[in-house]
This record gives sequence, C-alpha cells and structure tokens, in this order.
Amino acid sequence: MINYKIVPLTTESEMDEKGYVHWKSWHETYECLMPENYLNGITLERCVKMAHKWTENVLLLKIDGKVVGFSCIGKSKDEYNTEELIAIYLLKDYHGKKLGFELLSKTISQLSPNMRIVLWVLKDNNRAIKFYERFGFTFTGKEKSLPFGTELQMEIKK
Repeated sequence: MINYKIVPLTTESEMDEKGYVHWKSWHETYECLMPENYLNGITLERCVKMAHKWTENVLLLKIDGKVVGFSCIGKSKDEYNTEELIAIYLLKDYHGKKLGFELLSKTISQLSPNMRIVLWVLKDNNRAIKFYERFGFTFTGKEKSLPFGTELQMEIKK
C-alpha cells in the first residue's frame, strides 16, 4: 500500500508543484489525443501561473511530501445547483494504484448530499471514461467542440 495524504492546497510551493503536475499530466495523457501544436501551447510556465491564480477548492494528493496529483471542484457555469469536477490529474507513474479513485472519493465527499456533479471528458480519452464509469458517472448526452477535439459531459448524483 502506498502511503499518501490528500490535503487542501495552502502554500506557494504547493502551487508550483500543482502547476508541474498539471503540465506533466497533460503531456502524458493527451500526447496521442490532441494536436501537437495545441499541446505545445500548454507550457510549464502557463500551468504554474494558473495554479497560482486558481487556488480554491483544490485538493492535493501527496506522497512523501511531493504533490503527484490534484483535483478541483466548483459550481458549474452551465447548470443551476450543480457542481463541476473541473480537474483531476495524476502523474502517469501513479496510474493504476487506486490513487485517482481515492482523490476523487475525497473530492466528492466534501460536497453536499444529493448534489449533482458533472464533468467534461475528451471523447477519445477511453482510460478516463472507464475510470469515471467505474466511479458511477454516466453520459448526459451533451457534447461540446473545442479546438483540440470533442468533449462529452458525464454526471453522477451523490
């Protein structure tokens, strides 16, 4: 069993580490799913800047004091009385160890009971889709087109 902690984001150094995890996991996850020129625009500097800008409702997954994953949840901009899983990222070295499931469980446990939760997932990201389905998410039928592909909306009722 891996010894880990899931904690709120609090320090500047954690923000830097979150930015690194965001950048690295994007490149690890989307390498074959997004156009190379779009992915090249996702720079470490840009991700660290975003990590310092968006600090609310962020949980970090830490192993030996090092941030290896994070999640962020907030009110949906599209739907009334709905929470949105804005991000959940985990470095590839930690995939398949049930850490993503633990992080998502902790994230969702902090919400009000009976809350509807939505997320958007890249249509061709089969690994993520299977992960969310195992957790209980289902497709809503909504789709949106973005510069890097089509995203599908999934939901779960807590």
